[in-house]
Amino acid sequence: MWKPNQPGTTPTNPSEPIRPQTLAPASTEPVAQRPSPSTSTNSEQATIGKSLTIKGEITGSEMLFIDGHVEGSVSLPGNRVVVGRNGHVAANIAAREVVVLGKVNGNINATDRVDIRNEGSLTGDVVAQRISIEDGAYFKGGIDIRKPTNVGTKETETVKPAVSTPAHV
Repeated sequence: MWKPNQPGTTPTNPSEPIRPQTLAPASTEPVAQRPSPSTSTNSEQATIGKSLTIKGEITGSEMLFIDGHVEGSVSLPGNRVVVGRNGHVAANIAAREVVVLGKVNGNINATDRVDIRNEGSLTGDVVAQRISIEDGAYFKGGIDIRKPTNVGTKETETVKPAVSTPAHV
């Protein structure tokens, strides 16, 4: 005998339509807590895990999170590169935004900003519009702050810091 309170059973009356059950939302996380879409052209993110080592050139059109070892060059124009706490990068990085939580040995060329967090270490020169170095971070190199390019001008203005270390050769 059919009892309407039992889950998984359907009525035997053919005249009554079968209604799909509504499922609870997959996430109970509030909407404000969910990550917002990135400002980059593509919201995809690639990850290089802790146990991976890559030697060579990395190019692409999505965000990149590096938690492993990378040697060579990283070129992701218009996107964000994050070097995680376990990340070790011996490469030049070219991207829109670079966040350093691990170790980077190489030059960084960012069209927007570079953030070196308190556990991060950067040995190399930085070219960016904005830079942030938290207390406790390690930085050795030169800084070249570039003003944003205007549509009418062909060259970017360069503001050199008063204290600069020579470029590494």
